[in-house]
Amino acid sequence: MSSTVSAIVVLGVLIFVHELGHFLVAKFSGVRVLKFSLGFGPKLCGICIGDTEYLISAIPLGGYVKMLGEGGNNDDDPDAELSDAEKSFSYEYKSPWIRLAIIIAGPLANILFAAVVFSIVYLFGVPSLSPVIGEVNHEMPAFAAGLHPGDKIVAINGKKIDDWEHLSAAVRASGGLELDIDYERDATLLKVKIIPEQVETKSIFGENEISYIIGITASGETTVKHYQPGEALLHGLTETWKVSYLTIMGFIKMIQRVVPAKDLGGPIMIAQLAGQSAKAGILSLLYFMGIISVNLGILNLFPIPVLDGGHLLFITLELILGRPVKKAAIERAQQVGFFMLLSLMVFVFYNDLARMFSQ
Repeated sequence: MSSTVSAIVVLGVLIFVHELGHFLVAKFSGVRVLKFSLGFGPKLCGICIGDTEYLISAIPLGGYVKMLGEGGNNDDDPDAELSDAEKSFSYEYKSPWIRLAIIIAGPLANILFAAVVFSIVYLFGVPSLSPVIGEVNHEMPAFAAGLHPGDKIVAINGKKIDDWEHLSAAVRASGGLELDIDYERDATLLKVKIIPEQVETKSIFGENEISYIIGITASGETTVKHYQPGEALLHGLTETWKVSYLTIMGFIKMIQRVVPAKDLGGPIMIAQLAGQSAKAGILSLLYFMGIISVNLGILNLFPIPVLDGGHLLFITLELILGRPVKKAAIERAQQVGFFMLLSLMVFVFYNDLARMFSQ
C-alpha cells in the first residue's frame, strides 16, 4: 500500500469516526442533521437519505456535520427563520448540556476508537523484546556482578520479568537500591544482587533527568505476545491513556519551548509514517491509526474557535453567564480561529517540506 493511499485510508477512517460521533449523539438527541461530509469545500458526490445529505467533498483534511439551526438552515437563504415545528429539531434550541454532549462526542469517538484499535492489536499479538542480554558494559555493575551476554533475566525482587520493557522499568524504578535478580544461563537458574548506578539521561521530550542503569543492552531477540480478550481490552485502554498523556505533555512541552516547534508534522509526515506502518503490516498500521486518532481527538478539544474545543468554550460561557454568547462575538472569534488554524496548517506543511528536502 503506497504512502498516499495509506494516509487517505487512515485520515478517512478517523474523520468518519469523528463526525459519526457528532452525528449519532445529534440524532439520539432529536437534532435534525442536514449534512454529513467527509472533507471540506466543493461537493464531489453525495446522496440524500431521509433528512441528511451524505457527501464526499474536495478537500480531504477534515469533515463536518451540519445540523439544523447551526450556521444557516438553508443554502439558498442562510438567514431563513425556523418554524415552531422545526425549532424542536434544531441544534440551536437544544439545551446547553445537549449541545455539549453533541460537540464532545466527536473527540470522544476518536479516543474510544483508539482504545478499540489498540485492543485489537494486543488481541492479535504485539512483538516485544525478550529480556535476554546482548552486551554488558565492562564498567557497569552488571559486569562486576558476573552477568554475561545471552543471560535471560526472569525476575527482579521476586517479580516476574516478561520482556525488556519490564526489565528496564524495574531498574529505573529502583532508586539506586539493591536488586535481587534471577536469571537463566544454559538452562540453569542463578541469582545475583546488583546495585544500579545513577546516571543523567534524556527524557522522551529531550529534558535531562536522573535514571538508574546496570549496564546491559538487549540482544534484539523478540517474541510475539498474545492476550486474551479481557487482557487485550485492558492493555488497549492503558495504551490509550499513555498516548493521551504523551500527546498532552508534548503540546505543553512545545508551549514551554522544550520541544522545538519544527518537530510538528502535517499531512505529508502522516502519509510517510502511514506508508512505513503499512509496509510493516496491518497491525502496525492499526497501531499508527490509534496514535493519530488520539491526537485528532485531543487536538479538537483545544479551545480554539472553529474547533470542537471552541464550541465547548462558548457553550461553557453560556452556562456561566446564563445566556448565549452573542453571535457577532462568536463570528469574530471564529474568524480569528480560522486564521490560527490556517497558519498552523501552513506551518506544518512548511515543516514537512523542510524535512523532505533536508533528507
